[in-house]
Amino acid sequence: MPIKIVRNDITKIECDAIVNAANSSLLGGGGVDGAIHRAAGKGLLLECMKLGGCKVGQANLTKAYKLPSRFVIHIVGPKWKGGQNGERELLESCYHESLRIAADNNCESIAFPLISSGVYGYPKDQALKIAVDTITSFLIDHDMLVYIVVFDKSAFQISEKLFSDITSYIDDKYVDTHFIFNRSRRDEYGESTVLAETQILSDDFETCELQAPQCPTMGVPKAASLADMVNQIDESFSQMLLRKIDEKGMTDAECYKKANVDRKLFSKIRGDAYYRPSKTTAIAFAIALELSLEDTKDMLMKAGFALSHSNKFDIIIEYFIINENYNIFEINEALFAFDQSLLGV
Repeated sequence: MPIKIVRNDITKIECDAIVNAANSSLLGGGGVDGAIHRAAGKGLLLECMKLGGCKVGQANLTKAYKLPSRFVIHIVGPKWKGGQNGERELLESCYHESLRIAADNNCESIAFPLISSGVYGYPKDQALKIAVDTITSFLIDHDMLVYIVVFDKSAFQISEKLFSDITSYIDDKYVDTHFIFNRSRRDEYGESTVLAETQILSDDFETCELQAPQCPTMGVPKAASLADMVNQIDESFSQMLLRKIDEKGMTDAECYKKANVDRKLFSKIRGDAYYRPSKTTAIAFAIALELSLEDTKDMLMKAGFALSHSNKFDIIIEYFIINENYNIFEINEALFAFDQSLLGV
C-alpha cells in the first residue's frame, strides 16, 4: 500500500496505529506528544507509567483509548547535534521499529508525524527524506497504508534548491502562457483578441484552413459510419500500461508499488481493459515506468487527459520527467509544497 502525505491533526486520523513522538519518560510533553495525551485521556498516561520510559530510537505500544485508532506507538526521536552523532541511524530506527511493531500487531495503516523535526531541531528536509526512504524500504515487503501527517505548512520543507528550481521552471512555462492569454483578452470585442488568439495557434495550425488534409484536427479520413469509427478504437490506457510493464521487465507488484498505488486499485485496472483512471493515477504509472515525456503524454491521452503549461501541477510533473527524476515520493513532496494534488493515492 502507498504513502500519503496529509495536512491534518494526527489525533484526528482514523487508522490502526498512530505514532507519538514522545520524550524518554513517555509521560507526555509538548507538541504532538502533549496533543496525543490530551486527546487519548488519562488511560494513556496510566498505561505509559507502567512502561518505565523508552530509549532513543526505540518504541513501545499502548492502547489508543479515546483516539480514533487501535494503538499508539510511542517512539523517542534523536535530538539534532550537527549530524555526526548517529542522529540518522537513530531516526531510521524510530520509523523501522514503529513499522515493525505495527506489522506484528496486524495493522493495515499507520500515521507518523515528522519525527524530531520540531523542538528536537532535526533539519526538516533531511527528516522528511529519512522518513520517506525508511518507509519506502519497508513497504517493498509489506502491505500497509502509511500516512505522514503534517500539522501546518511550516513543518514541511523540501530542499531550497529543488523549490527554487521548480519555481523557476514554473515561471518560465506558466507565467509566459498566462501572459499571452491575458493579453489576448485585453479587449474582449476588439482586434487584439483576434490577433493574440491567432498568434497562440499559428505555430501548429498556420495552414490549417488552406491545407485541411494536413491539419492535425481535420486530417483524419471520414469514416463510412459510426460503427467503422468505433472499430478503429485505439489501445486503451489499461492495455498500454500492461504492455509497458512487460516491455520494462517489471512485475505487477514492482510497478504499482513504485507508482504509490494500492494493490486493489491495480487489480481493477488489470481486470478492465477500458478502466478510466484519475489523472494522478495515470501519471503515477507513467512515473513508475519511467516513461519519456512523449510516452507520458500518450498514456495520459489514452486515459482522456493531457499536460498543459496553464496548470502548475502539469508543469511540475514535466519538470521531473525532463530532469529524469522518477522518484514518486520526491515528486509528491514537491507537489505538496506547491499545494498540488499528490500522485498515486
